[in-house]
Amino acid sequence: MTQLNKQQNSRPDSNCGLVFPDLKAHLIFWLISICGLLLDLYSKKIIFQRLSVSGSFNIIDGILRFVMAENTGAAFGIAAGKRFLLVATSAIALAGVIAVFIFGHVRCRLVQVALGLFAAGVAGNLYDRIFNDGRVRDFIDVVYWPGVHWPAFNIADSMLCISVFLLIISTLRTQKPQSNV
Repeated sequence: MTQLNKQQNSRPDSNCGLVFPDLKAHLIFWLISICGLLLDLYSKKIIFQRLSVSGSFNIIDGILRFVMAENTGAAFGIAAGKRFLLVATSAIALAGVIAVFIFGHVRCRLVQVALGLFAAGVAGNLYDRIFNDGRVRDFIDVVYWPGVHWPAFNIADSMLCISVFLLIISTLRTQKPQSNV
């Protein structure tokens, strides 16, 4: 038997069909997903209640503030006003992330964390698209150059960005299989 055949035959999932995530993986994924979703929804509720009186609140003068903003599109206003398309895309993305977690043989804890964050981010913005007349509530306003603002965003958007960063880090850390040619 070649070295590659030995490795394939010794893998626990090689002859046993699907191998589902272990208990620790489920705890990581679902805890991050649910807590992230709750944090996003709670932060939107609290900030929008508080800002309904003042309109904005400075955190770091000239750099960071909370504002009330609503976005009918995706990132940077892409597909603005296309509620059905954005709801469908978000629902498919959420189902895809959950499917990758459950059926994707994801053993790397960093990827499990990233998938949990991704699911929470998608779910948070999907909730707004469904229950806030297609408008996603954004409130974090950052000035990255004097007088130039990054488009307002929310906790869900932050979790999506962090998850992509973690997936990139995980990909860079993964060793490529050595060729026996």
